[in-house]
Amino acid sequence: TTFAWQESEPPPKGRRQHFPDVFDPEFERHITQRARALCGPHSGDPSILGWFIDNELRWAPDWRGPDELLTLFLNLPPASPGRATALTWLQQRYQSFVAFNAIWRSAANSWQEFAGTAIITPPHERKPPYQRDTDSEATANRAMPGRAAFAVDCDEFAALLAERYMALTAAAVRVADANHLILGCRFAYPPAPAVIAAAARHADVISFNCYDPMPDSALDAYAAVNKPCLIGEFSFRAADSGLPNTRGAGPVVADQAQRAASFGSYVNAALRRPFIVGYHWFEHADQPAEGRFDGENSNYGTVTIEDRAYDDLTGAMTALNAAAEDIHAATIAVA
Repeated sequence: TTFAWQESEPPPKGRRQHFPDVFDPEFERHITQRARALCGPHSGDPSILGWFIDNELRWAPDWRGPDELLTLFLNLPPASPGRATALTWLQQRYQSFVAFNAIWRSAANSWQEFAGTAIITPPHERKPPYQRDTDSEATANRAMPGRAAFAVDCDEFAALLAERYMALTAAAVRVADANHLILGCRFAYPPAPAVIAAAARHADVISFNCYDPMPDSALDAYAAVNKPCLIGEFSFRAADSGLPNTRGAGPVVADQAQRAASFGSYVNAALRRPFIVGYHWFEHADQPAEGRFDGENSNYGTVTIEDRAYDDLTGAMTALNAAAEDIHAATIAVA
């Protein structure tokens, strides 16, 4: 959606939103209008498979910042429906402000004072989901009383947010176009299980991007909901391409032969999961050495910017794509 304010645009009500305020009545009106405008005219088009709802939304602390969704919503402008919802939700979770503040350790002495705080600072920080592990989380929770309870608050609010976001967006698209699939919101990384479960309840397909050298960890995370899954983006870059490869996601391998081999290993691993229904390489053409609009300057292409094909990679793609149906069918038969 474009409902969340962009970095290049001045917010109309105060600070920029990092996630759309799905509790704002204007959000539902916005997505209804967008679905009608974008999806409605194509509802009878047999060449369309389905619709992506969004791309790489922020579901937890990640490369964009350390804040949880709960603290992001608590720090929306004072009149925001999302801020009011987050505050009310916390009040309903705790028997008293004293019990709440034993976990959150704010400088306020009452709910009213807390609600009037200009900037609410979280008592703890967590690493992004893709950098966490069970042992280090357990160690941090033992060392910092209240951290585990704070984490539960954050995860359960994210689940609430995900349910509302997925339900509203899916409903808006289905009203505008009942003939095509809803392909999810292209997760940038596996979020909390409850967020994935919300996507599974409302989308026809769960889509996710995965720039890891191999997709197994992400595949394990999404397999639990028993839903068709689509890999929206993956890629490998080669050091012999002549491009800087200093901006952009994904591994940098030695040369084009290794790039082709990495593609083969990755896709074979994906095809051997029965719930995978597709994979999409990022992207057709290389990025310029000077950088695209956001500075990315990497060897992602199947062709150079002069439109010369990378023969090792395109040859591997041609061969494996031709065999993909048989590989996948054999996996399904075994399963």
